[in-house]
Amino acid sequence: MLVCGVGEVLWDIFPDKETFGGAALNFCANLQRLGDAATLVSAVGNDRLGHLALERMHLLGLDTMAVQRVEDLPTGTAAISTGPDGEPAFSIPRPAAFDAISPDPSTVALLVAAAPRWLYFGTLLQTNPCMERFTTELACKLRPAGTFYDMNLRPGHWNLPLVQRLSQLSTIVKMNEAEARMLHAHTQSGHRAFSLDAFCRIWASTYDVEIICITLGGSGCLIYAQEDVLLVPGFKVTVCDTVGSGDAFASAFLHGYSSGWTIAQTARFANALGAIVASRAGATPDWTMDEIAAITPAYTG
Repeated sequence: MLVCGVGEVLWDIFPDKETFGGAALNFCANLQRLGDAATLVSAVGNDRLGHLALERMHLLGLDTMAVQRVEDLPTGTAAISTGPDGEPAFSIPRPAAFDAISPDPSTVALLVAAAPRWLYFGTLLQTNPCMERFTTELACKLRPAGTFYDMNLRPGHWNLPLVQRLSQLSTIVKMNEAEARMLHAHTQSGHRAFSLDAFCRIWASTYDVEIICITLGGSGCLIYAQEDVLLVPGFKVTVCDTVGSGDAFASAFLHGYSSGWTIAQTARFANALGAIVASRAGATPDWTMDEIAAITPAYTG
């Protein structure tokens, strides 16, 4: 399976270290490890972090054909702190190099010729209107490829009309429980009390989404598919940091779903990889398929 990812390459800046990341980069890196192929459309600056990013991408086995080099903007960064609930908080300076992706016709032609099965995107990059237009046009050119929208709503880097437009573009939408509650408050709170089941049904019918994945941290995930709602328990691990765990979940879910597994098998597999990544430092730590198989008997490779 080939997937085209459109999104940010950046460095997560912790108080004591720098780690390589960006939701789209993390997703593509994990997809490669699962045995699929991923092409990332992004940009880095002509600076130390940009050169290092390209080196790390090569080490991760990622194709950099569609990663552009930008002269006048720095490689993206995200300063990360941990809130009282243990969840990471992000401060992302803009504009960054990934905001200056140029929709090069030759690159687009190569992507179309490659005929990927899926197009992946998030919200952060799409706050740039040029990038939203590019992603929307690319989705049309890549049809019948499916579209996977991983929300990742960062404070100050999203707005409701954008999320609604991107949802309408999507085959699969992934979010966490806090994001679901926030979207409910913005769109449905005057009509009914919040429940994950009701929220998924309304969001799916409003925006013609086939599948909604809601991650629940250590509790697992809730999957809405074909008007059915399935709650799949998670795995107990000692959490090191949760940065990148949602991106790992997304890659594992798409891998399993595209392989024809049942929704239950797919979600359990995604929960397992998300838990393993959360138990290790960094957004793209090492892991093996054997480790996933060891904790989830529902895995069928």
